[in-house]
Amino acid sequence: MSEELKYPVLLVHGMGYRDSKYINYWGRIPAKLEENGCKIYYGNQDSNGTVESNGAFLAEKIRQIIEETGAEKLNVIAHSKGGLDMRYAISSLKMSKYIASLTTISTPHNGSLTVDKLLKLPKFMVKFVACCWDVWLKICGDKNPNTYEVFITFTTAAAEEFNRNNPDEPEVHYQSYAFVMKHVWSDMFMLVPSMVVKFLEGPNDGLLAPRAVMWTNFRGIVTSSSNRGISHCDEVDMRRRKLSRKQGEGINDITDLYISIANDLREKGF
Repeated sequence: MSEELKYPVLLVHGMGYRDSKYINYWGRIPAKLEENGCKIYYGNQDSNGTVESNGAFLAEKIRQIIEETGAEKLNVIAHSKGGLDMRYAISSLKMSKYIASLTTISTPHNGSLTVDKLLKLPKFMVKFVACCWDVWLKICGDKNPNTYEVFITFTTAAAEEFNRNNPDEPEVHYQSYAFVMKHVWSDMFMLVPSMVVKFLEGPNDGLLAPRAVMWTNFRGIVTSSSNRGISHCDEVDMRRRKLSRKQGEGINDITDLYISIANDLREKGF
């Protein structure tokens, strides 16, 4: 096992899924991080809660972990919308003193041009879809889902306002990563949304284009050694296997990215 990280790692999931005891949102990633000397905790926030309600939940979760472990701070790795939930907790809810670093994986910091277009559809249609999703998520365990408000959060105008109200905190180390699929058919789960986003914005990971996710200390677009690229699902190891058997330029296993993130945090003294 590698030398233990100074601070525990909090994994914060994105929209549409929940942390589950039996079906882990993060696939093989937590086990690999633990092998690399990381103590792992989970966000457990609502799947489709607003950034305000999820941020409040995460703030309490952070306090609990700090009290339980006696750690001074936490390292946070957040996927997709989870990065916005955490930025709200850090900035608006004053959790920065407890956070050493925030690494965001394909988080829509700048909003989605595609969502801007989609929300021009008749409002009753969008609200109907959101309401159906909310009903399902309550069955799955969400306490306060609000999918329609989450859709609004992903617009470019809402992102601009969110960024003004939640600036980076100087004591927190921020970094961000982007990803792209090489073909729209690279991930069948992402086929339809990736086609729409590609038409409107260009290369994307099935949901988000790089321009949407670039934030402080942008580490670039992560590539794979496979011919399929890296999808929004691949980013959290949904397939539970290597991206490719090929070695060469790019990564062939998404867990390697998380190990490199842990190693980088270790070198920075986090």
